[in-house]
Amino acid sequence: MRPSWTAFTQLLRCTLLGHLRNRLALVLAVAFIPVWITVARLCTSDQVVRISLDTISAPVSAPAGQVGQVASALGAVTMVAGFITFTETFLSRQLDRRLLLAGYPRLPMLTAKLAAVALTAAALALYTTILLRISLPVRHAAPLALALAGAGLAYGGIGLLLGSLVRGELEGFFLIIMLSLVDTGLQNPVFNTLMDVAGVSALPLYGVNQLALSSALTPHIPWSHGLLTLTWSAATGALALLVLHIQRPSRSPLPRKARAQTV
Repeated sequence: MRPSWTAFTQLLRCTLLGHLRNRLALVLAVAFIPVWITVARLCTSDQVVRISLDTISAPVSAPAGQVGQVASALGAVTMVAGFITFTETFLSRQLDRRLLLAGYPRLPMLTAKLAAVALTAAALALYTTILLRISLPVRHAAPLALALAGAGLAYGGIGLLLGSLVRGELEGFFLIIMLSLVDTGLQNPVFNTLMDVAGVSALPLYGVNQLALSSALTPHIPWSHGLLTLTWSAATGALALLVLHIQRPSRSPLPRKARAQTV
């Protein structure tokens, strides 16, 4: 147990330090999120709009600027979490192979990567919740933070998966951008008011979008929709770990060669 725990903490520390050394990731986390929220605030009016949420039977009236800021915050968290996780996973491929070939235990490596995704999502959610509370009157901060963390977990798992599958960084960045834009665009309640989009409930951000908008703009807290996000997060994380488990070598071939030579 002790060697496995040591291996887990060491790799988790190295992964988090890798995030801190990634200047692009830091710029995205620190600057992109508040800028995107500010752009949504400046580009939308204070006109009251009526939106429909699946968690509430009656239409909800809220300023368009507040709706846009919450939706933009979710989109920013998904992009940043996906970028950070994808970059670290993609760049650490060769290092992971060397560590495993040198006898590094597999399970601590996989769990450390998943723990890094969770810590990154939690930090982004806390930071974004503070920004939203400064920018607009949030009804319930804790459920809003949970929704943002769920968005980061879902797309962090997607970034972890893409970092193990794609061959180039540009491909991974493009896929993350397109998935995030399509997901957040279809989840926009103003857009869904004008057009009934089928299959929206199957998208990763459906649960967190309902939870975030309801928690920020209404007295209602749909906790059950947060469970949908945890399901998506668990599914993407499990699939990413399965791909990592298959692609990474299990042990070094050196002992076999040594035994063959001795025979």
